[in-house]
Amino acid sequence: MDSNMELPEYVKGNRAAWDQMAADYVAAGERAWATDEVTWGIFSAPESEWHLLPDDLDGKDTIELGCGTAYVSSWLAKRGAKPVGIDNSPNQLETARRLQHEHGIEFPLLLGNAEDVPYPDESFDYAVSEYGAAIWCDPYKWIPEAARLLRPGGELMFLGNSVQLMICTPDEAEGVVEETPVTTTLERPLFGMHWMTWNDGSTEFHISHGERIRLLRECGFEVLDLVEIRPQEGATTTYPYVSLEWARQWPVEEVWKARKRS
Repeated sequence: MDSNMELPEYVKGNRAAWDQMAADYVAAGERAWATDEVTWGIFSAPESEWHLLPDDLDGKDTIELGCGTAYVSSWLAKRGAKPVGIDNSPNQLETARRLQHEHGIEFPLLLGNAEDVPYPDESFDYAVSEYGAAIWCDPYKWIPEAARLLRPGGELMFLGNSVQLMICTPDEAEGVVEETPVTTTLERPLFGMHWMTWNDGSTEFHISHGERIRLLRECGFEVLDLVEIRPQEGATTTYPYVSLEWARQWPVEEVWKARKRS
């Protein structure tokens, strides 16, 4: 177990916030563990349509950076991978361990910061993050760490909020802890965007596409794809900050795929 005293302040804040939110994600984790049908993001975009995972995961060493209830790693395990999950929230990992036991799928689950993973260099073939490290860790720390962990030719895939969504999301009003609805107006500058601290004490990280491309290349990655998810007509979400009408016009989520150069 990591020492909370040694963590950066924003990591401590995210741990406290996610331990509070963990109960809200139990039911979704249970549903995801119970199905073989892979879906992504807040509108449950089907893997069968978007093809975000590699075709062949059999025998591959994988790591989920910011795994939460570890349902993504469970999907990888069902496809023959040998997963490891790391997450910052003890309460999220408690749910993940219970679901491992219930479904008979066991793999290592680590409590820790995905910016500093206790595994040797070149330990993994594939790294993935869906709303984990992708938005809750500093990209200037976690992306170099992902590069360190991957073997030459290894792939990285991560999904999080789109740049368009974030620059159209207002700052929270003082004392408000509910998620702030997105607007159709530019609410914050793109230049200089990096971290955003919310009223619940949590901190998200978002950077522009240009910054992301440069960072990935500097860390030894070849950018394979940038996928902007458009939900299907009639798709639903439990998240109140964005409507389907908005999401059908502008991307709510974006997926980056990269390969570590040999």
